[in-house]
Amino acid sequence: MARSHPYQPLPLRVFHGVNGLVALGAIVTGFLVHNSFDGRFGKLPLSRVNNIIDLHGTLGLTLMFVFPVFALYSFHAGQKRLVQADSLNKLSQLGKPIWWYSLHRIVNTLFLVATSCALLSGRMMQESWLPLGELDQVWYSAHLAAWAVITLTIPIHLSMIIKVGGVPLLLSIASFSNRPGDQWQDWGRKFASMLDRRSRP
Repeated sequence: MARSHPYQPLPLRVFHGVNGLVALGAIVTGFLVHNSFDGRFGKLPLSRVNNIIDLHGTLGLTLMFVFPVFALYSFHAGQKRLVQADSLNKLSQLGKPIWWYSLHRIVNTLFLVATSCALLSGRMMQESWLPLGELDQVWYSAHLAAWAVITLTIPIHLSMIIKVGGVPLLLSIASFSNRPGDQWQDWGRKFASMLDRRSRP
């Protein structure tokens, strides 16, 4: 890969890809759950998928295991891609490049927060609520709201990537090329070094 091309660190590409695929599956199955048992925000004439609640729950459980690693990376090594102290102030510079970068960072942060809320509320729900028509449960309402935010932030996230860096930046997240010093063993040493520094008085 040419040095002039956008490049994403190896952990970001791996964690982003895994979380993206699982989250996409959870979004689709979440819609099918809503379509089958709720439908208050719109409904398509689709046949009910057997055990769709179980499938959605399985994807949610999978995301609960892989998401914390991605979130930990995002709030440390990837912190510059998240909301900054002056991000809201920079939104006043409408149309300028910094406005797009700030909006992108806010959307990224909103996705992480909404996913955390979706995982927490999902764990607090009971599978019997929807089949029994108990649609006013607080945890279900919170889960539905978090699902809606996630569904909205993903297309905005993709649009911001294209706006900020174009198609090359979008494709860089799927690249298999690694630069020198960007291997798993290198990141292992960086992580060990970070823990060592934090353990010192």
